[in-house]
Amino acid sequence: MVVMVSSYTVQPVQYNKSDPYHRGMSSSRERILDSFEDALIRDGERAATMDAVAATAAVSKGGLLYHFPSKEALVDGLAERLRILAERDREAMMSAQDGAARYYVRTSVFEDSALDRALISMARLAQQGHPTAKASLAEIQDCWLDALEAQLGDRTTARAVKLLGDGLYYDAAFFASAGSGRTRAGDVEALLDVVDLIVAGRSSSDASS
Repeated sequence: MVVMVSSYTVQPVQYNKSDPYHRGMSSSRERILDSFEDALIRDGERAATMDAVAATAAVSKGGLLYHFPSKEALVDGLAERLRILAERDREAMMSAQDGAARYYVRTSVFEDSALDRALISMARLAQQGHPTAKASLAEIQDCWLDALEAQLGDRTTARAVKLLGDGLYYDAAFFASAGSGRTRAGDVEALLDVVDLIVAGRSSSDASS
């Protein structure tokens, strides 16, 4: 799933507390990162000040600085959270019974998960040209593309599948308020049929060569 860097407004959302990543995570450090994500998603980087993050996380300024001495350290913490979540997603993709390609498109629906929020908040930073955010998103995209290529055996086919999923995710994450987001289950199933055609076409090409 890609989060496009654009001028479109990211929809403000509340994170899904039933998400496995957040279960049992009530430490000050995690609350601070949640607060930072919230501020970025809701109001953008300028509003995500150290004072605002501390207040929302219900910690003292000293408590915030203990875990994150600077705003750059907050960004680094968010990048690490995203890396961990993306790696878990990559592992799930590689072990999916219906294959990596179908998994990637099937899960490219914005569900307000921990991964969704980490991606959107990092995109907010990348919109402002933040180098750590841009590098983090690029690394994650390469990770997913490499995983698809490993199963499909061809980078061009992998890229085609990835772009299909990315477009689906972009629509859900950025255009929900316009009525075109939140893709229906039937729409996803129809797109999975297209994925099957792409993968089958690649397999036929391999067999004939």
